[in-house]
Amino acid sequence: MPRFAANISLLFTEAPFLERPALAARAGFSAIELWWPPADALDRLEDAVRDAGVEVALLNFDAGDMAAGDRGLLSDPARLDAFRANVPVALDLASRLGCTRLNALVGVRVPSLTLEEQLELARESVAWAAGEAAVVGASVLVEALNTFENGAYLLTRTDEARRFVDAVGRADVLLQYDAYHMQRMEGNLSETLRAHLDRIGHIQIADVPGRGEPGTGEIRFDFLLAEIDRLGYDGWVGLEYRPSTGSTEASLAWLRRAG
Repeated sequence: MPRFAANISLLFTEAPFLERPALAARAGFSAIELWWPPADALDRLEDAVRDAGVEVALLNFDAGDMAAGDRGLLSDPARLDAFRANVPVALDLASRLGCTRLNALVGVRVPSLTLEEQLELARESVAWAAGEAAVVGASVLVEALNTFENGAYLLTRTDEARRFVDAVGRADVLLQYDAYHMQRMEGNLSETLRAHLDRIGHIQIADVPGRGEPGTGEIRFDFLLAEIDRLGYDGWVGLEYRPSTGSTEASLAWLRRAG
């Protein structure tokens, strides 16, 4: 059975953000992951994680105003300075949290640029961020997202994301494979994992449709998780889902059955 990390940006939202690491630990998790945290949590997150005794498996760079449609800043010339300003802040936070994986969302289409111009800017930005991350022993991850919820995102299939990370040309730039997004865009999850496992640094899961917990939709997670284990993946599997139940704790019934 893979090792699971609770995404506290979507799980345990019944509680204030800084209480969620402890709730994850109480629920049996030894690791968490998170999107860029709320501004008022930045200074106190290290204490909350240390007090909870959990590992931080993944941290997202600031991706902008997600509610307004932002999905990363690094491929938009008008937002590039904001991304470059966030990178040292994120790396300092990651270092204090003991986190060595940072996810960089590559952004949505900018009408004033051609697709290739924007992808080249994204590659340059990711390469620069990876060079900065290498100083503190961290890697940068890139993921594909579905277009149904994320608009004109630059990378929407695993093969696109793989070509992107290969073109960056750094061994410390890896794929983040999200089964929810890729089931919506391409399916064929187990074969895709097998084909790209050599470049996958992190996996996330949620069921389709609805982005609920495993067992609420169409993905056969008993098969998929067994396949991830069989393939020898030894990283974390992030639970990046929205509980379909009244509470996160109730939504974890599938995990107790699987264990």
